[in-house]
Amino acid sequence: MPRYGKIYAGPVTETLPQVRELPAAAAILPGCIVVASTGTFALATAATAGKVYIAQDNYLAMQGVDTAYAAGDTCIGLEMLDEQFFNARVATGVNVTLDMPLAPGASGFLVAATAADRVVAFADEAYNNTSGSSQLVRVRPANGYVTAA
Repeated sequence: MPRYGKIYAGPVTETLPQVRELPAAAAILPGCIVVASTGTFALATAATAGKVYIAQDNYLAMQGVDTAYAAGDTCIGLEMLDEQFFNARVATGVNVTLDMPLAPGASGFLVAATAADRVVAFADEAYNNTSGSSQLVRVRPANGYVTAA
């Protein structure tokens, strides 16, 4: 059972984020971090460089946040705009603390960032994922964040 029912979390006073639609290169769960690669959305990894998106729940097919896009299906990627909140996926066993810097890890899930990682978001809540499955955690994009080279 998901903790949240939507990926875009607001605020309602902001303009809705821009989206990009591309075929999924593999199965993609909503809330995963994806990157546009050779005309498809691929799951981001620690080695990902460039613009990243967050996979939206497939509201066009009336699917929930725990229903993955199948490979070849049109995936909706949200641009993570500043001042907005998103519910992004973290793997089971990940302990997230408030304001923790997060980076793409395996399978498009967010993990705690290290000094060498590319930070894409900050946690907007504390959550210890001991649920046994990936879960959604409220995050803010890391626009304007500077890391050591």
